[in-house]
Amino acid sequence: MMITKKELLPCPVAVTIQIIGTKWKILIIKELLYGTKRFSELKRAIYCTQKVLTSNLKELEKDGIILRKVYAQVPPKVEYSLTNIGNTLKPLVEDMAEWGKYYKSLV
Repeated sequence: MMITKKELLPCPVAVTIQIIGTKWKILIIKELLYGTKRFSELKRAIYCTQKVLTSNLKELEKDGIILRKVYAQVPPKVEYSLTNIGNTLKPLVEDMAEWGKYYKSLV
């Protein structure tokens, strides 16, 4: 269930921040740009607590950015991947990486 138009902020930049505006969400998206990942792989890659990762994954799923696939097996297996709309964030994440490199070169 995505955020409704009524709930979205009026400014397009604010909408982007509203949907992906936390450090953790950006890092989750960055990792999923490389392909499908399991919970433990994401946790290792972005160094956050289980609670923080779970919360951010649920929000990204609710907003239609990621897809959560549960396999009916023991032990349970859950994989996360980007949706089509999530994949459209690739240029944004790449631009952020380039700007980060540029900024690091200045300091």
